[in-house]
Amino acid sequence: MPLVLLVDDERAIRTICRVNLEADGLSVAEAKDGAEALEEIRRKQPSLVLLDVMMPGIDGWGVAEQLAADAETRDIPVVFLSARASHEDRVHAMRLGAVGYIVKPFDPLELAGTVREVLERIARGEREQLNRDLAEPG
Repeated sequence: MPLVLLVDDERAIRTICRVNLEADGLSVAEAKDGAEALEEIRRKQPSLVLLDVMMPGIDGWGVAEQLAADAETRDIPVVFLSARASHEDRVHAMRLGAVGYIVKPFDPLELAGTVREVLERIARGEREQLNRDLAEPG
């Protein structure tokens, strides 16, 4: 069963995401900030990280940079969850190696399907295409 690490400083977001992901049969771990996320990622090696951008301390960009720089974590797919919706933010996520970008507010009922689609596409060898798609407008 794929393990998704959900990283967000807002408990309500983590709760609604966890409920929907678990209802779809995914295993979920949580972290409330960037430092905790890095610790959990190294300890649990999740199948995918859902990562908020704006958090206290180490923000999502910083977490993604550290993951990309470490041979043990660089292959863990990152999907950003963020209220930041600009094209520049999506391009920044692409440059950090992310494979998805979900803008808040989002439909929590669609979250598990999005996560499964990303995991399936990565399994089919489409990681680079997912990454390139982040820079596509619209």
